[in-house]
Amino acid sequence: MKKAGLFSVYVASAAMVLQLAAPAASLASAAKNIIFMVPDGMGLADVTATRIYKNGLDGAPLNFETLKYIGYQRTYSANSTITDSAPAASAWACGEKFNNGEISFHGDGRPFKPSILELAKKQGKSTGLVATSTITHATPAAFGSHVVSRNCENEIARQFIEVTGVDLLLGGGVDKFKSVKADKCGTKGDFIQEAQDKGYAVAYSKKELDKVVTDGSTKVLGLFNAAGLTPEYTRTPGISEPRLPEMAIAALNVLEKNKHGFFLMVEGSQVDWANHANNYPYQLGEMLAFDEAVKVVRDWISADEDRKENTLLIVVADHDTGGFAINGPQTALLKAGQTVEAGWTTGEHTGVDTLIWSDGPGSKALARAIDNTDIYGVMVKAMAGSKE
Repeated sequence: MKKAGLFSVYVASAAMVLQLAAPAASLASAAKNIIFMVPDGMGLADVTATRIYKNGLDGAPLNFETLKYIGYQRTYSANSTITDSAPAASAWACGEKFNNGEISFHGDGRPFKPSILELAKKQGKSTGLVATSTITHATPAAFGSHVVSRNCENEIARQFIEVTGVDLLLGGGVDKFKSVKADKCGTKGDFIQEAQDKGYAVAYSKKELDKVVTDGSTKVLGLFNAAGLTPEYTRTPGISEPRLPEMAIAALNVLEKNKHGFFLMVEGSQVDWANHANNYPYQLGEMLAFDEAVKVVRDWISADEDRKENTLLIVVADHDTGGFAINGPQTALLKAGQTVEAGWTTGEHTGVDTLIWSDGPGSKALARAIDNTDIYGVMVKAMAGSKE
């Protein structure tokens, strides 16, 4: 994909949308910070099974279950009843439907709106993307790039550094940032060196990530595996990769330095991979880590009155994967630490609606049945301080 002209197709619509996102000092409830958390591929049964294992049948809810508002969204893409992660995340990022495989970009040449991350940058906010997949995978890519195919991961890495300038990137994907073989878009190159030249601090382990945070870095590229990170259920003591909760708090510590606030997307990517594999122990480990990351975020918000007043937190899955179900036990009441009898209807995605949990400025608008594209408008209005 050519470097020049990639964003010319959205310039006109960007100006219009940015008017909606212009600061509105006269309104008290503007979302200074937006934290968007994605348990990729999670269905309601995943939530139930994890809660039972963690707290028992009659135990406390998971951390994200206690957010103030609950709604649900339709998930279909522009060309399919069953979405994949690319158009699902692009619908959130840009507020419109895309075809399966497209990353905030219409392959037929139609213009598209700027992403919520790009709008945040236009307001002077810092921006961050965190994932347990490659950071160039479909969900984070939709917020920080515009490409015709999710398979253009080298091009996505290039755009993160050269075009969008995402301030913080944490996840896997060393091979995508330092590539010798061109991707589907014809892109290859050493974008790690380019990032360093642009002032990014680069980290390859939890220890190095902790150091760049302590050093006060405001631009961070953390790449902790060639591909996706090690699954929770196969991790061994002493592994050098950070976990999702650790990446989440590192991101908050970096991004909060900006007095104008930030946009942060945090994805528990491998809930999806576990359900594709119909692997319940894998799913459970990723779900528990995701909920722990939500706790980290909520603790950070709760620690300061300004954060509580001015942070919009959204937790939503892009789609369900696997059609996971709880099939038993039929004759016993499970206690904390015990696992359900698991079943799946498929190894692929399903077309069911997914739940939305939210709190903070603008969140009341998410407490109903909506389309996935509607979340974009809610974030734009919240960021501008517009009232429902």
